[in-house]
Amino acid sequence: MNQSVILECRDVWKLYGPNAGTFLKNTPVPKKGDLGRAGLIGAVRAANVQIFKGEIFVIMGLSGSGKSTLVRCLSRLVEPTAGEIHFEGENLLNKSDKELIQIRRSKMGMVFQQFALLPHLTVLENAAFPLDVQGVPKAERLARAQEVVELVGLKGREGYYPRELSGGQQQRVGIARSLAVEPDLWFLDEPFSALDPLIRREMQDEFIRLQNMLHKTIVFITHDFDEAIRLADRIAVMKDGAIQQVAKPEELVLNPATDYVAEFTRHVNRAKVITAAALAEPLSGDSFSGTVPASATIESIGDRVEAAEHPFHVEQDGKIIGQITRSAVIDVLVGRR
Repeated sequence: MNQSVILECRDVWKLYGPNAGTFLKNTPVPKKGDLGRAGLIGAVRAANVQIFKGEIFVIMGLSGSGKSTLVRCLSRLVEPTAGEIHFEGENLLNKSDKELIQIRRSKMGMVFQQFALLPHLTVLENAAFPLDVQGVPKAERLARAQEVVELVGLKGREGYYPRELSGGQQQRVGIARSLAVEPDLWFLDEPFSALDPLIRREMQDEFIRLQNMLHKTIVFITHDFDEAIRLADRIAVMKDGAIQQVAKPEELVLNPATDYVAEFTRHVNRAKVITAAALAEPLSGDSFSGTVPASATIESIGDRVEAAEHPFHVEQDGKIIGQITRSAVIDVLVGRR
């Protein structure tokens, strides 16, 4: 992963209530009780996050945890009470409204839970709409819209209206519309939560396919841990407006930073998260049954390793970094690890 930072928030607060800005100036490090006594609600509290170029960064938490408010602060759709938000090295809080509008139109794509398609426009016209707003000539914007409509698998439905589409197809139009401007940063706020389970899984597959092709920087909100571990490079877990931990999915499960994160991940199917690298042991003996990638999950290799007589080599970047044994895999599968 490219480790250059594209988006960063530094000590970001969003308080709702009277005189919130003045309160923070007088009480720069308030506790939860201080907010309540002042009649304030801490929707986001002292958030610090770095998002790397090209990664899928998932923000998750239960309803009311502050995840959607934080994402809206990151794009300044909601004005933070305090802190700094840097996009491509520049503080968004110093930008004028006109500059912000231009950044959102040309560099940020957004997909929300509500599809918000324009009912009087066709699939192609909905996908082209952001380019129409930018003043892109008609032939050019329709050609670009055709590209993204095909990219999301809706070729042949360009002339349909939203009412003629299924929920999953409508969400694909929303995704196509957000991609039309070729954003550097893509925000998705629970985009699949309104879909039934089968369509949701299909849309996750589609999302993974698109990311493998486009390599976008993505900030993705969900309350579903299974969805998060399937999609994320890293995850931020939020509670009561505060970020509890930022880590790779595997690290959240194996090394939770707080009791809340431990409880949040307690019932996760660990075989879906833990990789061969986490179970790799020093090499011993000369007999091996094969080789598995270090990044492979135990779910994907468990049957092979469990059924084999000898351990498997674990390979990373063309080098053998250790071995994985049958007993280690069984420990994960039965919940001992």
